[in-house]
Amino acid sequence: MSNLSLADGMPLVWVAKLLNIPIRERVSGSDLFDRLRQQTQSLWRIFFFGGPKGVGQSACLAIGEQSTGVLPTGYIYPGFVNTEEMSRNELIDCINQSQSDMVVVALGAAKGQHWIRRNRNSIDAPVIGHLGAVINFVAGNVQRAPQWMQRCGLEWVWRAKEETTLVRRYLNDGLAFLRVLALRVLPLALHQALQKPSAQDLSDASVAYSCQGSQQRVHLCGAWNVGNLQAVRDIFTRVEKSYGNVVLNMAQVRSVDSAFVGLLLLLEQSMVERQLSLRLTHTPAAIRRYLHLSGVQHLVLE
Repeated sequence: MSNLSLADGMPLVWVAKLLNIPIRERVSGSDLFDRLRQQTQSLWRIFFFGGPKGVGQSACLAIGEQSTGVLPTGYIYPGFVNTEEMSRNELIDCINQSQSDMVVVALGAAKGQHWIRRNRNSIDAPVIGHLGAVINFVAGNVQRAPQWMQRCGLEWVWRAKEETTLVRRYLNDGLAFLRVLALRVLPLALHQALQKPSAQDLSDASVAYSCQGSQQRVHLCGAWNVGNLQAVRDIFTRVEKSYGNVVLNMAQVRSVDSAFVGLLLLLEQSMVERQLSLRLTHTPAAIRRYLHLSGVQHLVLE
């Protein structure tokens, strides 16, 4: 997966607010890249991979003329081939020889993530990001939507006007989003409203750690939300620095929120990268329901 996971879309911000997820504002790939170009504290060496034919070269030329914080190191236009063809050794060697700090990938969402997942361990650049239309915007091939459209969540309308090939993708993505909204987000918001933790459950929250052989065990009690998660963060950090599969005993947990689920996902990712497992045991029915709606039911042992 990409090293960068941005809240690039106003619907994501709106859903986050509905679910009390601590995302303050939208951060698009283009906004991030513009900030890098404008800063002067450091110099980022950037390599472009993908995009329409000729656009990578145009982007490098534009950066060289206008930027202070970014230095273009090269570009590759791999053409309309499959991921395997785009992962040839000579292409990866070319990227590595550029000694870049960041590789900006522009291959379309699904293919781009597949390419990054396949090649991230072979690429020396510390940051790899699929930043959507950045390469087109930088090259001047496509104009960004006005600020008011970006703030209102209507940038997709402008993009569809500028790039008609995106219409089908936006239609499919919109239908998928509505499905998730109806089947997951709204039920999850209702669940949170009906299962608000009491002050007593929050004050009684505690966490204990033990290690038995190759298994690390964490026992959680009380209610956990964005306001009292520091103790959980500390234990999860300890778990990450140790070696062994992790079991969370949820028997005495009264309530969790999306911030807790986010910590679970971060810990799971760390475990998977080290070929270890994370599992939740003795999980109360209400917590299991919340975790199911949050899409992490695979962590729960029945």
